Amino acid sequence: MSAEYPATDTSRPMNDHDPDAARRTRTKLKTRQMFLLLALDEARNLHQAAKETNMSQPAASKMLKDIEELFGVPFFDRLPRGVRPTLYGETMIRHVRMALTNLSQGQDSIATLQAGLSGQVDIGVIITPSTTLVPQAIARTKQEAPRLCIGVEVGTSNELVERLKRGQLDFLIARIREQEDDLDLLYEDLSEETECAVARVGHPLLARSDLGLNDLAAAGWILSPRGSILRHRFDMMFRRIELETPANVVEATAISVITSLLQQTDFLHVMPLEVARYYVRCSELAILPIELPCKMDSFGVIARRDQLLSPGAKLLLQHLRTIAAEIY
Repeated sequence: MSAEYPATDTSRPMNDHDPDAARRTRTKLKTRQMFLLLALDEARNLHQAAKETNMSQPAASKMLKDIEELFGVPFFDRLPRGVRPTLYGETMIRHVRMALTNLSQGQDSIATLQAGLSGQVDIGVIITPSTTLVPQAIARTKQEAPRLCIGVEVGTSNELVERLKRGQLDFLIARIREQEDDLDLLYEDLSEETECAVARVGHPLLARSDLGLNDLAAAGWILSPRGSILRHRFDMMFRRIELETPANVVEATAISVITSLLQQTDFLHVMPLEVARYYVRCSELAILPIELPCKMDSFGVIARRDQLLSPGAKLLLQHLRTIAAEIY
């Protein structure tokens, strides 16, 4: 193991004819030299310090001489029966101890991190962050921890919270349910969700500039099942203006089924704007020219209060927070 410790010019260089000596002393103290300084401070004897650092006494003596020449000051006074640190030596030894302690703590942290990053992290995600936020966070995490296995389950907030409580998921990117009063859950807000209506490319309603909720009520829809939060908000969008909710409905939650059915029919679908933009970029769907008075609650990070996240889960969560700040 080797490391470098930044030297500090604490006195006039021994070689008065070398003005660059102070500059050359920077970042050149090696880890083995640092261990010798500590051994000398503890043993106060060159022979014993050489033995503790696994070198011969002549080699230890030469190394100490090289260190002192490097810094341009004496670190130890030579006594008849040993050595004693000078003021310069005491100062450097104090900083060397701190440096080696920090280095040791860093090695321990890396070992702990590596152990955790070779394991498994399982998270639950609602549809909105599953197309942009989560994939980007996973990509960044895998760059740092390629051996970390990351499992992602996409579902509704209700389903995911239940799995979290059973210990089957490490954390969620989802919504806290309105009726949720469980103090065992922690919630950290990330973003709001805006809904929009989507259809196949070339759908007749895309050309309408005067599109209203009356037109949408008469259309066929692919919707989430009754009882879901989004379905309730969707139905209320019509009921508030005393319209009947759409009668021609297919209930589905699998995105592959939804997108395939949309592309083959004139059905419509209500979808988070963030997700819809992804399909628009892929030229698979189009967003109808109408602003829906339908918004979902904010979503964020949900975790169990009593659960200690693994280093891998913490790394993934760190990237999720960073990317969420960039996106939202």
